[in-house]
Amino acid sequence: MLALNVSVHAQNTASTLPDAPKPQSKSESNQPVTLRSVPRNILTDQKAIWTSPAHINDSNAIGPVLLVLATTVAITTDHQVMSSSKLQNTTLNNEGSTASDGLVGGFIAAPVLIYGLGSIHHDEHATETGILGGEAILDSLGVNEVLKIVALRERPTVDNAKGKFFQTSVGFNSSFPSNHSIIAWSSAAVIASEYKGPLTQIAAYGLATGVSVSRVLARQHFPSDVLVGSAVGWLIGRYVVHRHQHNY
Repeated sequence: MLALNVSVHAQNTASTLPDAPKPQSKSESNQPVTLRSVPRNILTDQKAIWTSPAHINDSNAIGPVLLVLATTVAITTDHQVMSSSKLQNTTLNNEGSTASDGLVGGFIAAPVLIYGLGSIHHDEHATETGILGGEAILDSLGVNEVLKIVALRERPTVDNAKGKFFQTSVGFNSSFPSNHSIIAWSSAAVIASEYKGPLTQIAAYGLATGVSVSRVLARQHFPSDVLVGSAVGWLIGRYVVHRHQHNY
């Protein structure tokens, strides 16, 4: 029941974010994105994210329903997947952990590098992408930490990968959802939304998928953990761009 409730909330939040209404008087998309605006934007983002379930209706409910179903199926198969002898391979686990750490580090660094290059070359589009990428990551981490505290799920390496929820012994090391996944997908969503070329889309989302898959291979997360983390990260990244992007 916990998994369903958390998943419903995450999906409700995510499904309504891309369609959040813009201000009617002076659109935020017409306001240049600056570092100074980030703290204020994060506060308004968080308010929109946590109140988004109130905007669910018949026209936008399909996304939450599909994610709830997918998450429920994933949770019911988590133990079986993580108990597979193929995943109980120390070499594979270490390589998966190294790969996921390296890839997510790239997604954290990407907004900084893009912003820096934009500043050097006086490219407002690039500086905006860097700022919004960082903003999306911070928004996603804020949401994810709350969900982790609510879920209190054991890691796959604990108790034969039973993945039990509401375990107070977990503390701040909750497995659900995946921080790596939500960081990667929120950053990727901003980059892919700002630069819509097919190669950029393939690279951003391909590498983000690599982060999610490698977290499972590393036995650091269950499939449902990375599924929800990826979905929520992508939707928050898309929301941040939709809400704050300047029109170029």
